Amino acid sequence: MKRLLFLLPVAAFFALIAAFVMGLRHDPSHITSTLINKPLPQFALPAVRDNQGLASADFGGEPMLLNVFASWCVACRLEHSLLLQLKGQGVTIQGLDWKDEAADGARYLADNGDPYIKAGNDKSGRTGIDLGVAGVPETFVIDRKGRVRYKFIGPIEASDWEDTIKPLLQHLRSET
Repeated sequence: MKRLLFLLPVAAFFALIAAFVMGLRHDPSHITSTLINKPLPQFALPAVRDNQGLASADFGGEPMLLNVFASWCVACRLEHSLLLQLKGQGVTIQGLDWKDEAADGARYLADNGDPYIKAGNDKSGRTGIDLGVAGVPETFVIDRKGRVRYKFIGPIEASDWEDTIKPLLQHLRSET
């Protein structure tokens, strides 16, 4: 009995170590979304800049990206130049300014360049919650019918664009 009492904590310790090791192998950018192949949740957000807000009705007609960003987000600055390049290549990108003041989001876009067709302010974070956003940046690929087809977590790098997102957008553009 004493031996069992000794071995139980040792076994629990090794089980905990095994769980940690398995967790280290997990890539957080590969978290699937429950929205995949489903329509965007309904939303209508006030504008970050100018007078054009962002609504779920703005998605459709052509495949596009929905990029979730914030002025306070350091990682968003890492992908920002790539988003500007993509805009220059004709990629349609809509922006959702998450848990941020609209004035701060507008200043961020004025200072760094604006890659978005429209940008909506989600100050409360409610729309982000409906989308399953856990943090910024996150980018969604939306098809021509307004359905979420892919979710990318973290800053997009050139290799992510070339290897995953661009081919998916091209495929969605060729669908009838």
